[in-house]
Amino acid sequence: MQDEYYMREALSLARSAECLGEVPVGAVVVRDGVIVGRGFNSPIGESDPTAHAEIAALRDAARALENYRLPGCELFVTLEPCAMCAGAILHSRIARVVYGARDLKTGVHGSVVDLFAVERLNHHTQVVGGVLADECGRMLSAFFAGRRVKGEQ
Repeated sequence: MQDEYYMREALSLARSAECLGEVPVGAVVVRDGVIVGRGFNSPIGESDPTAHAEIAALRDAARALENYRLPGCELFVTLEPCAMCAGAILHSRIARVVYGARDLKTGVHGSVVDLFAVERLNHHTQVVGGVLADECGRMLSAFFAGRRVKGEQ
């Protein structure tokens, strides 16, 4: 139940991204039941390939907590993380990641590979997928269907 609450917050941020013409992905970082970081996709608007929702939320949380490490924090994101975001999640020492929809093209919690399961890495993060997956997936599908109708990439 708690996971769904935070995923709904991430979905709200995904809608903000969509309003700006960005792929609708949102993320929140939570520590001790309090949202300490928020982010949504903005690589187009920021002309920054690293401006994914997870990266923005991690940066926001790190500033709020005044620490580049985020032990004891959880990240809720509407889409399975990519390799870049998984690296940032592991480096920041996030304790737990909860995501909504799977990403069959770039997801790294088993959709393409499972970076979170690599035993040789020095930090391990618990990962839970599929929270509000249908709702998260529908938002993404509708966004891309709309772009195809408009003839956009």
